[in-house]
Amino acid sequence: MNYKSILLISLISVCFLASAQMRIKEIYHYILPEFTKGTVLMKDGTRNPALLNYNAATEEMIFDQNGQKLAFAEITLNNLDTVFVQDRKFVLLDNKKFAEVINQEGYKLLVQYKCWIIPPGKPAPFGGTSQTSSATTYSSWIGDGQIYQLELPDDFKVNSSVVYWFDNGEGLKSFSSMGQLKKNYNKQKPLYNKYTKENKVDFKDIESIVGLIHYMETSGQ
Repeated sequence: MNYKSILLISLISVCFLASAQMRIKEIYHYILPEFTKGTVLMKDGTRNPALLNYNAATEEMIFDQNGQKLAFAEITLNNLDTVFVQDRKFVLLDNKKFAEVINQEGYKLLVQYKCWIIPPGKPAPFGGTSQTSSATTYSSWIGDGQIYQLELPDDFKVNSSVVYWFDNGEGLKSFSSMGQLKKNYNKQKPLYNKYTKENKVDFKDIESIVGLIHYMETSGQ
C-alpha cells in the first residue's frame, strides 16, 4: 500500500470519527443522562415508584410511563412532599419548581436547575442566520411534546444555569450570581476573599459553591 493510499484511509477514518462524535453529541436539558428508578413521596406518606428525570428546560419533574414522558399534574404537585432519585433528593419551591436538597444540617442549601434551549437559526440575508426567525418552528416543537424527549436534535443548543437557595436561619433567599453570593457575606469579607483566592470557585460548578458556602458557614464557629 503506497503513501497516498494510507493518507486517504487516515483522512476517511478521521472524518468518520468526527461525524460519529457529532451524531452522539449529548445536549443536557435533563439533569440525568437517562430516566432512573426513583420514589415519589406524598404528604400523606404514600410512596410511589417511578422512572424519573428532571427537565431543566421546562423545570418539571418528568416520569416515564410505558415510554411516554409526562410531567406531574397539578393535583400531584399540590400533594407532593419529596422526590428521591438515586441518592438525590428534590423538593418543591412554592409548589411549582423543583430544587435539589444539597444540605440541611446547620443550614439549608438547595439548587434549582434551569436552561434555555436555542433552536437553529434560519438563513438570513447576506449569509447570516436569525435565531428569532425560527421561533414559530420552536413553539411547534415544544407544543408537540418533543421537549420532553431525552435527546435534542444536534442543531439545537442549550444554555444552562443554576440558582442557589440558602437559609441559615434568616429566611430562604436565592443567589443567581457570584456577586449576589459575595454580597451575602459582606460581614465576613476577609474570610470570603481568603477562600476564593486559595480555591477556584465557579458559580456553575455546584461542588465548588457547596465548598465555599460550607466554609463560610462553619469557619470560626
